[in-house]
Amino acid sequence: MTRLIALGVFLIIGVELLVLIVHDRRFVVAASGLALALVLLNIRRILGDDRQAEDELAPDDAGNLLRRWLATTETTIRWSESTRADWDRHLRPMLARRYEIATGQSQAKDPVAFNACGHMLFGAELWEWVNPNNIRRIRDGQPGPGRAAFEEILRKLEQV
Repeated sequence: MTRLIALGVFLIIGVELLVLIVHDRRFVVAASGLALALVLLNIRRILGDDRQAEDELAPDDAGNLLRRWLATTETTIRWSESTRADWDRHLRPMLARRYEIATGQSQAKDPVAFNACGHMLFGAELWEWVNPNNIRRIRDGQPGPGRAAFEEILRKLEQV
């Protein structure tokens, strides 16, 4: 792309020099405009091909994306039905990020407002499973809240 632009600039300069050497100044603007049009058309063609290639996913690519999404979703559901350690390691950071994005509250800016908004949105019971400050460092195998709590948290996040 940069080579094309550099060659285009040299083409325009070369055309202008050639027309100036011929001593017919009427054609300077027309020849420069023609050279510029050629360069811009080539740039548009190159950019259009890249955009078109991104837009047209092959059926295999779409299938791979769908399979990857499905595998990620199944793994996330398994984590919700697993232990508290898995919940703290995998789901809590994801839910806390989504909570921050959905509400616009940042724990770093105002921790009191962050917690108050979390209590209002989720209630005391569910907020304990979203709150990023409620991680237990001890691996005792305590069960997590389960899929129903995970679904309820996601439902409340969608309503924001």
